[in-house]
Formats: sequence, C-alpha cells, structure tokens
Amino acid sequence: METNDRNQSGKSNSNAWERNLVKELALSSVKEKRRARRWGIFFKFLTFAYLIAILALMFPDGLKDAKIRDGKHTALINVRGVIADKEEASADNVVKGLRKAFKHRNTKGVILRINSPGGSPVQAGYINDEIVRLKKKYPDKKLYAVVTDICASGGYYIAAAADQIYVDKASIVGSIGVLMNGFGFVDALEKLGIERRLLTAGEHKGILDPFSPQKEFDLDHMKGMLDKIHQQFIDTVKQGRGERLKDDEKIFSGLFWNGEESVALGLADALGSSSYVAREIIGAEDIVDFTRSEDILERLAKKMGAGAASTLNRVFGFGDGISLQ
Repeated sequence: METNDRNQSGKSNSNAWERNLVKELALSSVKEKRRARRWGIFFKFLTFAYLIAILALMFPDGLKDAKIRDGKHTALINVRGVIADKEEASADNVVKGLRKAFKHRNTKGVILRINSPGGSPVQAGYINDEIVRLKKKYPDKKLYAVVTDICASGGYYIAAAADQIYVDKASIVGSIGVLMNGFGFVDALEKLGIERRLLTAGEHKGILDPFSPQKEFDLDHMKGMLDKIHQQFIDTVKQGRGERLKDDEKIFSGLFWNGEESVALGLADALGSSSYVAREIIGAEDIVDFTRSEDILERLAKKMGAGAASTLNRVFGFGDGISLQ
C-alpha cells in the first residue's frame, strides 16, 4: 500500500513537472513570437518612413511647379468651403497661395475663385488685408474674384478686396451680416427637475450660458459686439467696392441675391467664369493653379491617423496585447 502511494505520488509530481515544462515552453514561444512581431512592425514602419522622407525631399512642393510653363499665365487660387482655421479655406492656406502667385515672375494676373458660404470674420479679414497689401506690392498684377456657386458672408468679405468681381447668373452673392446663435434649456431643465449649478469668478464669466436665464446686460453686450463686427464688414465692403455699390441699405441687411441681381446692386461687376477672365480680361489663357495643397507628409499623416498611433503602441507595448500570464 505504501509503495503504491509512493508510485502515485511520483507519477503526480512527474505529471506536474511535465505540465509546468509544457507551460513554460508555450509561454516562451508566445513571448518570442510577440517580440519578433513587434520588431517586424517596427522595421516595416521605419522603412515606410524612410521612403516617405525620400519622396518629400524629391518633391518638396509637390508636382505643381512642374506644370508652370514658360511665358505669362493667369494664377488661380481656390477658396472652397468654410473659411476657418485648420480648414482648406483657412487664412494660412489662402495667403500662402496668394503670395506665391503674386511673386511668380510669369504671373500676369490673379484669379481668386470663391465657392464659400462664409466663416470666421478674423480669417476672412486676414485674407482681405493680405490681398490689399499684395496689390500695393505688385501694382502691375490685378486680382479678380470669380464666384462659382456661392460667395456669402465671409466669402464676400474676401471678394470685396478684388479689383473686379465676376459671377455666374445663378451664383448666390451677399449675406453681409454677422451671426451668432445657440439654444436655451432653462425650461427643459425645470420640467426635468434638474438643478443647474454654475460657479464663476467674474461677474459676467457665465455670459449666455444656455442653462441659465437670459440677462438683459448679456444680450445688450453681445448685440453691441455683433454690431461693431458688422460695421467693420460694411466699411471693408465700401472701401473695396467704392462708388460701384448702389445706394441701397438692403445690401448690408444680411440678404443675398443671385448673380444678375448682384451685378445690378454693384456687389459684382459682370458675369464671367475663370476661363473667361483669364482669356478676355487678363489676357493670359494659360491658367496655373497656385492653391496651396497638403504636401505628401501631411496627406499621409491624415490617412495614417490613429492607425500609426496604434502601430506604435503595439511596437512599444503601450497598447492592449495578447497575454497568457
């Protein structure tokens, strides 16, 4: 009996030892595979980054400059979409294109092709100011705004700096006004039985809080601010358009009109497309696009996005990984 117990105990210890050995071997194999996979990802990422760096050095400004031919041309800069920081129609993007277009020795004239519903008055004002500066610096090169679908609010703020504005008969033009909107949830909170707790340092720090009742002072203050920005807009348009504007206060009411009506009101000068202006007005039919576009690294960075961060996390072990421990 005693011998059988010893045999069973020995077999049990042997089985436990074998299980532990198999487990250790499995864990070692898994760790080795994970290590190899991480290094594999790392070297692939490194090779990819190396290739991108070479492409960036070979084509620092993209292929756009290669399209610029000898002889005079019309420079084109597009203003598309909302005018705001970090957007395609940001002041930085538009201004960089304008500077490059005016500076090029073969530029005979510049077209700013606008298709925008508006946006930030600060961004639009920055572009307007830069157009005025560049026109003074390069007096022999005129700038023409050409409207496609829409040139409203901030878009028109920019167009007003042009020497002339051309539109399509169905373009939407105008909306010279300032807008600020929001919601109020005071009654909704009361019906839901929710108590609003707002702590501020500064008497008016919580101005226009959507969960608090409106105050007359807050409304007067914001209305005054909007009126001042509106007046800046009006002054800019009058300075740019001058006597071409008709004496009609509706122009500055926030209304907008089609292309034909905008010409009649003096908001635009004539009907015409970009090709028409280049050919018939500037006299340089060859159009070269100077719109600033993202370079290779910027485009790839956006496409890679979170995927690159996830890859790096896996390589350096910061993310969630498979573990048997």
